[in-house]
Amino acid sequence: MVDGGPVLRRGSVVAACVVLVVAGQLGGPHGASAGQRDARCADSGQPAAYVVLFERGTPASAASAELGAACGRTTSYYPEIAVGVATARDPAFAERLGPGRAFSAQAERRRAQRAGAAAPGGPPAARDLASGTAVPAADRTAEQWNMRAINADAARAVEPGSADVVVGVLDSGIDAGHPDLAGAVDPDRSAGCLSGAPDTSARAWAPTTSQHGTHVAGVIAAADDGRGVTGVAPGVRLASVKVIDEHGFVDPVAAVCGLMWAARHDVTVANSSFFVDPRALWCAPADGERVVHEAIARAVEHADSAGTLNVAAATNDAVNLTPSPRSGGSAAADRGEGTCEALPAGLEEAVAVSAVDSGRTKAGYSSYGLGVVDVTAPGGAGGDCVLSTVPGGYDSVCGTSMAAPHVSGVAALLASTQPSYSPRQLRAALGEQADPIPCPTDYDLGGDGAQDAYCAGYTAYNGFYGHGLVDALAAVGGTPAEDRGAR
Repeated sequence: MVDGGPVLRRGSVVAACVVLVVAGQLGGPHGASAGQRDARCADSGQPAAYVVLFERGTPASAASAELGAACGRTTSYYPEIAVGVATARDPAFAERLGPGRAFSAQAERRRAQRAGAAAPGGPPAARDLASGTAVPAADRTAEQWNMRAINADAARAVEPGSADVVVGVLDSGIDAGHPDLAGAVDPDRSAGCLSGAPDTSARAWAPTTSQHGTHVAGVIAAADDGRGVTGVAPGVRLASVKVIDEHGFVDPVAAVCGLMWAARHDVTVANSSFFVDPRALWCAPADGERVVHEAIARAVEHADSAGTLNVAAATNDAVNLTPSPRSGGSAAADRGEGTCEALPAGLEEAVAVSAVDSGRTKAGYSSYGLGVVDVTAPGGAGGDCVLSTVPGGYDSVCGTSMAAPHVSGVAALLASTQPSYSPRQLRAALGEQADPIPCPTDYDLGGDGAQDAYCAGYTAYNGFYGHGLVDALAAVGGTPAEDRGAR
């Protein structure tokens, strides 16, 4: 789900190797013959999308045949990571494939609703996106305390970002008609991924019920044109990759598709201001949890190897996150015991971002965790939220969703000045150039005498702030954070 909003929460392939298998290529509507389907496959009338794991090296033809035999219809298959997306009406589809192979967020939400439970997370209220409304022309950059906090205003005078650098906004869609974003959005690198297979039509990657993606995009690259707001890296380009659906959910099938699309289209940085639904935290060892963890981990790992850095919001659940089982955590974590993680933020290859307020203190809503959070950035709190673009104008919103795109913008500046840097080098540079923030001696936000959270670590690296507050000026060769002294 979206991980930001008035503290809203929420959910790659090398082009030459991509294989997308269209539904129905193997015979009947479920990929099997009509006779087989009638004899064996139940039809609940409610199709559900599943993410499915295969053995590495499984060819597309074999994957589709297996999905069809299990009464499923192939939507897409990503051979580089051996992950497929299938649609099935038969509730026994996952069982036919065997344990630990398939998971459907849609089916899980329906089960919860039948049991009388609320859908996990709950959809956010739809907003009027004010399509076609004239955007006010007033210069509002003086209100952007967040940009000054990371020296973005000084950095863009040195380097506004290269048009060769593309930041993928994996979100709810970008309003490409907004005057602050119109020059940045690249329609040829944009796609909708809600079904699990990319749809390149403009309507598929445009926003409908949510302003979230447009807000995130403005933080990254709103134009430096003397009107409205200005982003961290106004010279870079943006790809709108829609993974958040009309109810605010980010299903695993959409997240995998979005990450793979970013890698396939040479996206330099992928911004993931969401967590994968239907749960904010994924905890081993349940089969469904393993499936989702493995599918997202494979996609992030592949994108990273293909040259795409993933920057992810740490979530707004104010919880102490634990390292991913694949990221060198404790022995218990390595065995999958007692481990709960935010996906994709908890993965080793992702840059996990916590949020600070205007006073450089961890925002109360921001999740945290030693060994998980890499850096921090402005997310705002109280009356000081982050002003950015929305369809029809501008709005101030708080959340780790707003912190993450600051980091994506700084990473884009780094990639502009160091075009040969790999994602690993970008991650290292973000941490090395960050301005360290020590753990607070007192974290009693409510003033009731009780600590609201406990910060582990030391000044240079801790659970609240990771390596510290990102620094845009250092990214473009300005004065490093450690040389600036106390503010």
